[in-house]
This record gives sequence, structure tokens and C-alpha cells, in this order.
Amino acid sequence: MEKLNSFKAYDIRGKVPTELNPDLAYKIGRAFSKYISAKKVIVGYDVRKSSLEISDALIKGLTDAGTNVINIGLCGTEMIYFSTPYLDADGGIMITASHNPPEYNGMKFVKRDSVPVGYDSGLNVIEKMILKNEIGEINSDKGSVEQIDIMEAFINNLSKFYDPHKIKPLKVVVNAGNGCAGLSINAIESRLPIKMIKVFNEPDSEFPNGVPNPLLIENRKPTIDAVLKNNADLGVAWDGDYDRCFFFDEKGSFIEGYYIVGLLAKSILKKFPGERIVHDPRLVWNTLDIVEKGKGVAVESKSGHAFIKQKMREVNSIYGGEMSAHHYFRDNAYSDSGMIPFLLIMQLISEDDQPLSEHVEGMIANFPCSGEINSTIADPAKKIEEIEKIYSDGKIERVDGLSVEYDNWRFNLRMSNTEPIIRLNVESKGDVLLMEEKTKKLLEHIRA
Repeated sequence: MEKLNSFKAYDIRGKVPTELNPDLAYKIGRAFSKYISAKKVIVGYDVRKSSLEISDALIKGLTDAGTNVINIGLCGTEMIYFSTPYLDADGGIMITASHNPPEYNGMKFVKRDSVPVGYDSGLNVIEKMILKNEIGEINSDKGSVEQIDIMEAFINNLSKFYDPHKIKPLKVVVNAGNGCAGLSINAIESRLPIKMIKVFNEPDSEFPNGVPNPLLIENRKPTIDAVLKNNADLGVAWDGDYDRCFFFDEKGSFIEGYYIVGLLAKSILKKFPGERIVHDPRLVWNTLDIVEKGKGVAVESKSGHAFIKQKMREVNSIYGGEMSAHHYFRDNAYSDSGMIPFLLIMQLISEDDQPLSEHVEGMIANFPCSGEINSTIADPAKKIEEIEKIYSDGKIERVDGLSVEYDNWRFNLRMSNTEPIIRLNVESKGDVLLMEEKTKKLLEHIRA
């Protein structure tokens, strides 16, 4: 079947205007409305130059189909996740390409109650409708458009996740990366007892300080420099649509998302022992250790927001975490948030009166990890088969990609959904040299 290049596993994403443009956005609006029989849909967008024209075309498609639209304007993805159930809408669409370069844009979709729509759960149907020109008739009774400022309600909703009275007057570097996070940072500032040191706080479609993606090592320097210069207690940086946040300790060290999953699980289980914690299969031992000590139940899920959210709903999990810095909360419509972890980590280090570095140093020592290492491979599926044969003496699992476990080390190898890339993660039990040695050997095999 013919395909549209911008339709990906979890969302729509592509270069503007070759892969995504107002004409396609209009058709998507018509098709989405027909697919979910929508009476009301929330629309929001990020700071990119193309976002407004794509938003206008999408809204026209929705209203031509007879759907009423609530336009919440410039926002973060989690504001769509919040406002869809809050405003009793049938669906929500966020126009964003997250951390992609400025020439890209995209869309993330949810149905009622912020249930995600991925390629296998509806985007494939919408793609087919567009390709076959089966997007429905223009409705003679056009839908209305209402503009609503949701920020205050969104910030109020965050208050159920943390207690500002338990947060000390910390000094915190906050780096919005010229994405949309600055809007929420400004809105919540007066409610927190902290001193914020703002870096690249203004939304800017040019991304003058680089694409807002703190996973890129070169993008971490401004946050690190600001932490050290200001003798800050903590550094936090967000991606473009701020559904992910990344942490730096008081020494300026970047903390792998894997250990933040452990910290959040520990913090949540302290208050709610016995709850289920969902995690991805890339790195697991630290999470399993913490959940067991916190008398919780660890549940493994395939990586990716659609799978994690589905698994959390299935098992009624209070929290789900991925090492990629996506953190999901049951009381947040099972959705990921970049603001809630920021608030929870500040409260955790305040309550324990312990710097972030001390919170994670035990985890890092007990379960050192390689971090995710990407390799471009001509035939990723074939390469994974080769690696499975080489390591066939280990305990093999295929929950997501290839996981192989030995007594004192393990690895996970998985393909990218969108590129000819293999992603490797290695961890060991308390042995940095073993982890490094096994990582090096695996990379030799992968890149041979």
C-alpha cells in the first residue's frame, strides 16, 4: 500500500512542506474527525514557524467536518493531555515536532480521556482514508472555534502531585531551550519557594541556541555552566514540547533518565506502598531493586508511550517510567509530563535534605549503565539476529527488541521505528569495568 512519509509509529512527523503541509493538515483534520466521530477536539501547537499555518489548516479540516474546536494556542504536549479530559473533549491534537530540527513539524493525537492514537491504533486508518480520499463530506453545519487559555487550570492541576510547603528555597537552573516550557515555568514560579535561574526561557522559533534536545551532549553545556556558575542545587532542561525533562545534579553532572525512573518510583512508593510501577525493558535492574525495596510491583512493558500507557491502564499502575525521560502518571490521565517530575524531584531532595548527587550515586554504583548508544546499520533486523546467535548462551527475552541477561550483566538491543538505527543499552551489577568491556565488545559486533 502507498504510504505517507510523515506517518510514524507514535505520531505524525516530517519536513515542511515536503512531508507535512497545510493541505495534508486539512485532510488530517477531516479524517480524524470522521474516524473518532468527534463533536469536540482540543488543538494546541508549539513554537515552530510552520505551526500556525498547519494549525489553521487542521482546524479548518475539523470544522468543515462539523467538529467544534477549542484552540488552546501555544502550549506543551502535556497541556493537550490535560485539557482533553478536563474540557470533556472527544480528542486532542498537538502540533509539534518535539526535539526535531526547525524545518520539521508534526502532530500527536489522543482520543477521549487522552488515550493515545498511534499508527497501530488509528493513524493507519487515517492514512488510508486520506490516500483513498475517504475523508468524509464537508458538513453543511460547520463546527465552531473557541479560544481558551488553559494555563491556570493546568498549573492548578499540577498541585495535586506535590506540596510546595515541603520544597525548600532551592536555587534551580531551568532551561526551556527556547521551546514552550518557559510559559509554564513563568506561570508556576510564584507558587514555588525556589529561586529560578532561567536559561533560554523565551519561546523562539529560530531555536538560536540549538534544537531543544538535552539528550544531545553539546546541548547540555549551558545548563551545566549555569549550575556551576550560580552554585545551584539542581539543573532541569526540557525538550521542545516539554513532555520530557532532564536533570543535572549540583555538581553539573547529567543524570541518566534510568536513575530518575528509580528516584521517582522510590518517592511514589514511599507514599503509596504496594502500587504497580511500569517500566521499559532497556535498563531494568535498578528499577526492579527499588520497586522491591519499596514493596511495590514492577511491570515490564514494551517501550513507547502508546504501549506504556496501555499497560498502565491494564494493571492500574500509579507511575510508569522510561529511560528516555518519559514519565507517566495515573492521575495525569496516564499521560507523560515534563512538569510533574520537576516538582517531585525538588520535593524529594528537600524532604530528604540530601543533594541529588547523593540520591543517585548509590544507584549508579550498584547498576552502572552505558546509556543509549546508537549505530547506523544497513539491515538492523539481520544484525539483531546475528547478535542473538553470538549471545545465545544468555537468558533471552523479546519483549522489545532483544534482551539478553547473564548473572552480572545484561543488554537490550532494539531497532528505531523511523531510521536504520540500532539502539544499545548495557548494564551490570556493580561492575563498571565489566559494563564498559561488554559494551565495547557488543559495539564491535554491531558495527562490524
